[in-house]
Amino acid sequence: MSYVQSIPPHDIETHLAEHDNKSILRFMTCGSVDDGKSTLIGRLLYDAKLIFEDQLANLGRVGAPGAANGKEIDLALLLDGLEAEREQGITIDVAYRYFATSKRKFIVADTPGHEEYTRNMVTGASTADLAIILIDSRQGILQQTRRHSYIASLLGIRHVVLAVNKIDLVDFREQVFDEIVADYAVFAKELGFASVQPIPISARYGDNVISASANTPWYKGPALLEYLETVELDPTDGEKPFRFPVQLVMRPNADFRGYAGQVASGSVSVGDPVVVAKSGQRSSVKAIVTYDGNLETAAEGEAVTIVLADEVDASRGNMLVTPAARPFVADQFQAHVIWFDASPMLPGRSYILRTETDSVSATVTALKHQVNINSFLREAAKSLQMNEVGVCNFSTQTPIAFDAYKDNRATGNFIIVDRVTNATVGAGMIDFPLRRADNVHWHALEVNKGARSAMKHQRPAVLWFTGLSGSGKSTIANALDRILHARGKHTYLLDGDNVRHGLNRDLGFTEEDRVENIRRVAEVAKLMADAGLIVLVSFISPFRDERRMARELMEEGEFIEIFVDTPLDECARRDPKGLYEKALAGKIANFTGVSSPYEAPEKPELHLETVGYEPIELALRIEQFLDGRMDEK
Repeated sequence: MSYVQSIPPHDIETHLAEHDNKSILRFMTCGSVDDGKSTLIGRLLYDAKLIFEDQLANLGRVGAPGAANGKEIDLALLLDGLEAEREQGITIDVAYRYFATSKRKFIVADTPGHEEYTRNMVTGASTADLAIILIDSRQGILQQTRRHSYIASLLGIRHVVLAVNKIDLVDFREQVFDEIVADYAVFAKELGFASVQPIPISARYGDNVISASANTPWYKGPALLEYLETVELDPTDGEKPFRFPVQLVMRPNADFRGYAGQVASGSVSVGDPVVVAKSGQRSSVKAIVTYDGNLETAAEGEAVTIVLADEVDASRGNMLVTPAARPFVADQFQAHVIWFDASPMLPGRSYILRTETDSVSATVTALKHQVNINSFLREAAKSLQMNEVGVCNFSTQTPIAFDAYKDNRATGNFIIVDRVTNATVGAGMIDFPLRRADNVHWHALEVNKGARSAMKHQRPAVLWFTGLSGSGKSTIANALDRILHARGKHTYLLDGDNVRHGLNRDLGFTEEDRVENIRRVAEVAKLMADAGLIVLVSFISPFRDERRMARELMEEGEFIEIFVDTPLDECARRDPKGLYEKALAGKIANFTGVSSPYEAPEKPELHLETVGYEPIELALRIEQFLDGRMDEK
């Protein structure tokens, strides 16, 4: 089978028009390490004569020394472009290749097999229509086979090619192929794929890659490329409701206001009614503007600027939608999450959640369960480790517009970003909004914080004392409390040990419980500040993320972080509770400073070095700070 086409010069325009009208299949390769993913795509392109001569020459030059017999070119190098990939013989990043045959255009994502690069596999799967899942004939179904199949299903891929590779290494035996296909059918039954096409393949020698192989006369199905050319795709996003996430508001002059972005799904025409998702404001499309001129209609995938007939509030992060099928707008929802980071996902910790164009602070309010990749059973868990999948409830600081992922992949996905490192630590697929948000509304009260603080003649504040156990936090906070009380100030001291006798008595000292401990206390401190009080909070609070979360709950300038800085050896020398001795002896787990980390504040409002100072001296320094704060007001 050859795909080299000879095009008469006078037919070039016709050929280009036909090429533009071909359907596009986006597919990915996945599977375990060394199953031959890169080699398969390299072989497909090589045998179909879809490799440029300079690329082929480079393969011969670079690949020959690394080939098994010193003579063959290494087709995997066509996809493994990074130097580290060539050195190690593995795929690390996602490699994309575009090619076309006489029947269809293709975009292929070659994804890594190593578990540590699962996040890269998710990237490739997020836009794919079909997955080629490779299995080594000698190995059978492995854990990564299961993991990648589950993730492919979770990300909405409906069609699978089960490529049973290296069939030559088992003498092209039909029994081996049948056993693997049967095992996979049992495993994949729960995944809901629309189709699974098994094909016996030798990526190294090209058996059943672009044409039927004489070595497998018992196989009567299509070759891989034949199947890719003919597989029927699901309906396109053009049949889905119109969704247009606003990326930028264009205001080149006072006479023009346009909303720039890319049509995520559906289509829109001039004159069509639209709704601003978050506010519900209605308007209609006055014009659809592009660099090349105005359009009458814009469809899924097109980048345009939409001009509306009315002045509406639709900034970046909002969405223009069809009135007939509006998305959800909520600040609480359930989602499936795939965790990428070495640091676990912890309920209660604050992250940044990013959708197509929106970015908001978000908290995992509950980890409902973790999904066992091998059995698909739901298992109880307090955190998600790297490459684990779980079902979580989220709460966002402000409402976002979204669809369920099963209904619209473009507007139902999000990524989770670490607030400190700005690294992408997870990806999510929204299941549905939580109806509890519809039943809970904020009531404006006539007697508010201003009225309460005015009656007390003080400015509310949350003084957050943080430091190691034994650093002197509670002693200094208690001294300050006495000073402020003597001055007639209305205060309350929340001490870590005291709170654990009541409100937080159900929490231990694991990282997960520490996060929840601080979340609860921060919410209580917020309510007390709303009552007009000066709240003194004395907690180790070892993690910056949780202290940042507490700060963001309060009004601007209300949160005052006080770092009680005492060296570890001095804390251990004091050891008022005898805890350091036990922790150093291994009798106490998760002890801050010994077996659990303490993340010191980077820019606290007050940095108190305690060595050489009496607690009352440090308390008076805080009092002076508060007096200066009142003077500023």
